[in-house]
Amino acid sequence: MARRGSGELEGAVLAALWSSEEPLTAAAVQTAVGGDLAGTTVMTILARLISKGMATRSRKAGERVYRYSPTVGRADHLAAEMYAALSAGADHRAVLARFLGRLDDADRKTAADLLRRKRS
Repeated sequence: MARRGSGELEGAVLAALWSSEEPLTAAAVQTAVGGDLAGTTVMTILARLISKGMATRSRKAGERVYRYSPTVGRADHLAAEMYAALSAGADHRAVLARFLGRLDDADRKTAADLLRRKRS
């Protein structure tokens, strides 16, 4: 079994939280991510996400377990990651050109439409 990196695990946990319409227990997150993760690992990742402001936890009255919810949407999170990657000191023009070059025609049209609206 290959070892996954922290960022990859955080992404998997966030994906599990985003895919649920209701807050999840740590055990439910563990099941959604894959049973090969230890419960303590899932708890550590959830604690990190809370400390980063990306998740929150709550308890229903009378329950002993916490339930976890994302505080940031998938699109906002991915946009922030893209911006961070772009801001990492790279040649912005080259990075944007390569990114746009990988888009299909429909996505390029969407990007152009969004840029036009932004200028208006």
